Amino acid sequence: MGKIRTALISVSDKENLKDVLKVLRTNKINIISSGGTFRKIKKLGFSCLDISKYTGFDEMLDGRVKTLHPKIHSGILFKRNKSSHRNQMKRKKFDPIDLIIVNFYPFEATIKNTSNINKIIDNIDIGGPSLVRAAAKNFNDVTIITEKKDYAELIKELKRFKGKTSFKFRKKMASKAFGSTAYYDSVISEWFNRDIRLKFPERKTFFGKKISELRYGENPHQKSSIY
Repeated sequence: MGKIRTALISVSDKENLKDVLKVLRTNKINIISSGGTFRKIKKLGFSCLDISKYTGFDEMLDGRVKTLHPKIHSGILFKRNKSSHRNQMKRKKFDPIDLIIVNFYPFEATIKNTSNINKIIDNIDIGGPSLVRAAAKNFNDVTIITEKKDYAELIKELKRFKGKTSFKFRKKMASKAFGSTAYYDSVISEWFNRDIRLKFPERKTFFGKKISELRYGENPHQKSSIY
């Protein structure tokens, strides 16, 4: 992977961003963002370009459409080592986006705290999972971060490789990213099933979060965790 030149940051949970922003600035990595994340980055004192100015297309439908744009997804998905992809990007004057930092609207917390269906539906994230899946698919060229607890490892990578990340790290983060989107969609699906009282859907996904690792599994030579 070449040096990261542009990062897209769009996070619902805006904690612990400052240390990441510092290392991005040190490595002269441009940042694009939108909405509350854009305002947070500016408030912290860092330079940032609004997505609408980047794409030349104003967000619409109360923010439902802002990152769903060909310039964004082409920048993430194009194969850097494929000449036909590079030529298409050059003709369109699209730039690569090498780092995506995204976490989703808090759907799980919302359904615990309200029964207001409009608030629940508004917290079904569309743009975030789309960005995450695109970046994770193209992990050969793009780094995807979906959890703030991975910021520290990202910072170490950028410092160690001088603005780049290792293939091993990108693949590991891609695996976590698909786990995040799968879990998120499973929670949404389960809510719909409960809401319409569908006990036995045609497809059922069992989801969980790891609580802790155990000393050993059913036998001493095995490993185990609680979800």
